[in-house]
Amino acid sequence: MSDTAVRPGPATGRRTRHLAVTGLIATPAAMIVTTLAATLAQALGVDFKVSGSDEAIPLSGIAVVTGFFSLVGTVIAVALLRWSARPAERFVWTAGSLTAISLVPPVLSAADTATTAALIGLHLVAAAVMIATLARSLRTASE
Repeated sequence: MSDTAVRPGPATGRRTRHLAVTGLIATPAAMIVTTLAATLAQALGVDFKVSGSDEAIPLSGIAVVTGFFSLVGTVIAVALLRWSARPAERFVWTAGSLTAISLVPPVLSAADTATTAALIGLHLVAAAVMIATLARSLRTASE
């Protein structure tokens, strides 16, 4: 499975703009869904305290980090649209791998089980929104 063939011509114009706009719309959606899920987890008793800290991770912090990494994912998707012969497939593999790596810090955070599970769940919620949306958009743009 070689991915050495580059798309003929630059992926500029409508396809790139459409993908970027899709990512820019999906980013606040991921932020909202993740923040709502964190709010629900707090209501169920998750304290979001990590590494023996007395301070909890604030909901705003969850939203900001989700937004930042969602934008990073959008940039990766745009780059793959431009430089990969199979951008959707490469994006799913890349984003899936990065999501798996993002699950390591919650496990190592020395938080209680509920907080660790909630943080892993929040990573997966954000990934589900962004990966599904961007991969669908990449498939459409690649056709």
